[in-house]
Order: sequence, then C-alpha cells, then structure tokens
Amino acid sequence: MPTPVLYLSHGAPPLADDPTWTRQLADWSTGLDKPSAILVVSAHWEEAPATLGATTTVPLVYDFWGFPERYYRVTYPAPGAPGLAARVRQLVPDVHDAPDRGLDHGAYVPLVEMFPGADVPVLQLSMPTLDPRRLFELGRRLAPLRDEGVLIVGSGFFTHNLSGLDMSRDAGHAPPSWSAEFDQWGQEVLAAGEVDALLDFAVKAPAATLAHPRTEHFAPLFVSLGAATDTTPSTVIDGFWFGLAKRSLQFT
Repeated sequence: MPTPVLYLSHGAPPLADDPTWTRQLADWSTGLDKPSAILVVSAHWEEAPATLGATTTVPLVYDFWGFPERYYRVTYPAPGAPGLAARVRQLVPDVHDAPDRGLDHGAYVPLVEMFPGADVPVLQLSMPTLDPRRLFELGRRLAPLRDEGVLIVGSGFFTHNLSGLDMSRDAGHAPPSWSAEFDQWGQEVLAAGEVDALLDFAVKAPAATLAHPRTEHFAPLFVSLGAATDTTPSTVIDGFWFGLAKRSLQFT
C-alpha cells in the first residue's frame, strides 16, 4: 500500500511551546509506518526551477527574526537523502541542486515533533511556482515515490495572514470571520473531492485574499493533492491557533 501524503499547518517556532499542537503532531506520527525517507515542500522555500536542498546533513536554516535565542539553538540532524534526490531528478525535469541549504522551519519544526529521533532521511524540494495547477502537476510527478516508502509532506498553513494575528489573546480564541469562512469552505470542498474548486481557490473561496494575502502557505497543499491517489483526505488536526486555521490533512 502506498505511503500516505500529508499537508500540515506547521505553525512557527513557538509551536514547540504549544502542548496541544505538539501532542497532536506526535500522535499523528505514531499512526504512520516509519517511512524510508521524507520529502518536504515548505512554504518557506520558493525557487525556480525546482531545487533540492539538504541532500546531506547540513545546518538548519533559521529563517525567522526577532524570536528568543532558544529557538535558534534547535537542532535536527536528520540524515540526508542523496538516493531520494537521485529519484526526484528522474521524476522531475530540470531539477537544480542547493546541497548547502539546510531544512527551513517549515520542515524541521513539525518534524522535531513527529519524528524526534531524527533518524529518517529528509530531503527538501523548493516550490518553483505558486501556480496551483503547476504544483499539482509537480505532485503527480512525485507520486511514484509513495510506492518506495517515501512520505511526501506539504508544509504550510491553512490560513495565513500575519497582519490578522493577535498574540495578545489566548491561542485558542475565536477566529476572525475570514479565517473561519475560508477554513469551512476548504473543509467542504476537500470532503467533496472538488479538485477544480481548490485549484481555483483564489476566485472560488470566501475571503481568499484575507486568508492568504500571499498564497505561499496554501500552495504546498497542491503538491500533496497531486501526489495523492484519493483527493478526499481525512482531517487529522483542525481548529485555530491565534485565529489561523491549523487544518492538517492525510491523503491516501
């Protein structure tokens, strides 16, 4: 049976301080067979053409600013995945390499919680575009990796408007209407398997420009969707974190 495909809302470095979310991620991983390797497409790496990073174990990319020092001391020395990189080059045309680029926080923050032993090889692939249909096609090209035990992970955030983030309140406060409406719409179209509506979310979804003023955090979903066999995923994590939808999905 092919390895599942994930789309997860990865949060930010303070994810590690949220006992609910960290438990949810840890519980999620216990229900997964240990993969042969993990391929991550993160909202935090856009580079064209598609580029492979961290083919060997290199230092992490602390791609955030203004946080307490402890967040910059996190390590995640997962093995590199040069064999997986070679397979991606076979499947995706014109792939480039950035071997010195480490995993960014869209990759390592959730993986620290899900695979804390750092004993699964991890490879990161850049998003060469934000166009949903092109990312969906990229996922289709990567789909054969699932038969080889590779866990494909799209890492973003189901809604992502930092100007609407109010961290002066409790993390579980009621979400703003734009976040709740977009999340509800996403839940419904995913449950119905309406791929075309998802690909056209910028037009079809309510409050799309408020939920995603820029679409890089929704975009990894389309890679996951393309790699999936069944485009009606199960929601593993839902709810809101400081008003942002943390819906996270597992595709078969």
